[in-house]
Amino acid sequence: MTSTSQLIAMIRSHAAGDSDRFLSIAEHIASDAASSGKKKVAGDLQTVISAARAAERGRPAKPTPITAPRGELAGLVRASYPEIQMSDLVFNADQSRRLTRAVREHREHEALEAKNLAPRRKFLFSGPPGTGKGMTAAAMATELGLPLFTILLDGVITKFMGETASKLRLIFDAMSTSRGVYFFDEVDALAGRRGAENDVGEARRMLNSFLQFLEDDDSGSVIIAATNHKALLDPAIFRRFDAAFVYAKPSVDEARRVLRNHLLQFDLAKIDWQSLDGALADLSQADLVAAASDAARDAVLDHGAELSTKLLKQALEDRQSIHPD
Repeated sequence: MTSTSQLIAMIRSHAAGDSDRFLSIAEHIASDAASSGKKKVAGDLQTVISAARAAERGRPAKPTPITAPRGELAGLVRASYPEIQMSDLVFNADQSRRLTRAVREHREHEALEAKNLAPRRKFLFSGPPGTGKGMTAAAMATELGLPLFTILLDGVITKFMGETASKLRLIFDAMSTSRGVYFFDEVDALAGRRGAENDVGEARRMLNSFLQFLEDDDSGSVIIAATNHKALLDPAIFRRFDAAFVYAKPSVDEARRVLRNHLLQFDLAKIDWQSLDGALADLSQADLVAAASDAARDAVLDHGAELSTKLLKQALEDRQSIHPD
């Protein structure tokens, strides 16, 4: 028999425009009907569901409309619907293969579920600032047609006993009712290594709560945690994630690809890429995107919208200058 919680979940998913979640709940209802001996009801339901799934595959993924977080949750989560795509980012071959597979698992989850498998939902990103961790989270949301919910740690972490755990519970409860990509940036603030200098009682309770919520989560949402300092994380957190991705600053070839991707509106045939190699050293993907935008603005405002090697090199060198020696 259909439970009240299933009906409520279906109504919520319909109101949010989340047809995938709606049909997943319907499949559970069909399975429950089959288990209780109602074979005809189960068969009829599955026929309708299969037809709906086929229709969904025949048209592009529809964005999930965003309902702004309300009440206390509004101070804990920022909702957005990014437009950046995986093709806008530059990864090495192995990283690209693994991220593409992660997205594909969600797009083709029915094939996995038919064999009692499930798509991976919990990912840990680590690497220096600006290497693409946040952009990847945004791109995954875009590719899956889901909102990106960024966790506001300054609203989550408090000095009062037990309050951080209560706020975390609100966020993890939201994962079940508002399907999306939930992004915990600088997660080491929540999951710092036990035994560190700041390991006071409340910090340990916060870590234990976060670990338990991660362990218990069985929502349909994607959870991404990112850190610039992997060594600061408590070892217990790693087994809570389905996969870990390590980010690094781009190679010279990858850096050139980033620049090209963000300068598509210009004729790049005359750019002397080799002469730029020295200016690419130690710049992150975010730095390169910013430098490309700077050079583009200079070209449009002062050079008749013609981009030259000199302009691009100057923008890269200017970007280098903001970093400490």
